[in-house]
Parts: sequence; C-alpha cells; structure tokens
Amino acid sequence: MLEQSVRNALEKIRPNLEADGGGIDLVSVSEDGKVVVALTGACGSCPMSAMTMKWTVEKFLLDTVPGVVSVEQA
Repeated sequence: MLEQSVRNALEKIRPNLEADGGGIDLVSVSEDGKVVVALTGACGSCPMSAMTMKWTVEKFLLDTVPGVVSVEQA
C-alpha cells in the first residue's frame, strides 16, 4: 500500500521533471518508509539534481504520503 501511494505521488511530479528533459524511477520502498528513487534523463546528470531531490521530490513525498520517513537518490 505504501509503495502504491509513493508511485501515485511520483506520477504527480513526473510532468515537472519531464518538462526539463528528466524523469524519475522508483527503486524501492521499505516497510519502514524509506524511499529510494533514481533521477533519469537530464535530471540524472544535472548539477542541480541534489536540489531537485531535496526541494522537489523529498519535500513532496514527505508532505503528501503518510508513512514516508526519508527519500534518497540511488
């Protein structure tokens, strides 16, 4: 259930990343709420990818998906 909620949330932010030539893949979701994602495309090699992870992906998931405790980049 947590994994599906994370997948649904990622679908909401995916268009923002795709608009800049990037993307995001869900790598894993642990039972204790740790999420691992991989930024792809232009986002994967962008020097601003750490900020995208922190201020876009991590913030959004923590704010919108109950049970997520951390978000890390693969």
